[in-house]
Amino acid sequence: MARVAVVGNLARDVVNHGAPSPGGCPFFAAEAFERLAEEGQILTRFAERDGDLFEPALRALAAPVTLLPAETTSGFSLDYEGEERAMGVTAIGESWRPTDAGALAPGILWLHVAPLLRSDFPAETLAALANGRRLTLDGQGLVRSPEIGPLTTDADFDPAVLTSVTTLKLSEEEARIVARGPFDRASAAALGVPEVLLTLGSHGAVLFANGTDTFVPAAWPVLGVQTTGAGDVFMVAYATSRADGHDALTAALSASRLVAEILEERKRAAS
Repeated sequence: MARVAVVGNLARDVVNHGAPSPGGCPFFAAEAFERLAEEGQILTRFAERDGDLFEPALRALAAPVTLLPAETTSGFSLDYEGEERAMGVTAIGESWRPTDAGALAPGILWLHVAPLLRSDFPAETLAALANGRRLTLDGQGLVRSPEIGPLTTDADFDPAVLTSVTTLKLSEEEARIVARGPFDRASAAALGVPEVLLTLGSHGAVLFANGTDTFVPAAWPVLGVQTTGAGDVFMVAYATSRADGHDALTAALSASRLVAEILEERKRAAS
């Protein structure tokens, strides 16, 4: 029986003006579930007209996938020049409704919500998803503005969305935006979330909880490799460890190890 679920839109990605490719947290979440030997549940959606792009990729996933209908599919352009990346929003995906929580499998204890834009999960939907469950949230859903064109970020999010969140994951850039400056204990406490995970790439992460901050070292640094989806893997591993009854620090350390293992495999495959 699934104890951990991931909820989020799929994305139609166009990299360096190439052919569309399937993207979004569900694909990386499935890899994490498989590595953890966790059944898991992936709850996602895309517009029917994009079935030819997504259905073959979804059939190849090891984790169970529950599909909901959608009028639109999220879309992004990603243009790389060296290590620099410019992103654009080409389509705004479906906004999830409170009734969508009914599609979650019974027995889900922890739920990772992976918004691609701020409009994906309104506060009332997060409240419904968190009913009887612990909820983790990817911070890009706070700062990414739902506007067509070059991707813009700001701190204009509804504070009510955090009311239902147990754990918030923020990248360094997202943390600076949310705090409107340096991110510290006071910034974390002001969010009103019991646990904040500030990810630092190959350096590890910082766990803010109970008025303290604890450095979580990377299991080992893996450099020179594509890290797309590492945050998704981290949060699935974190939620799974919490569902196993571990505390926040133990879960973060476990998640760090899985990310390092997967990145190391990517590096070997690319060499």
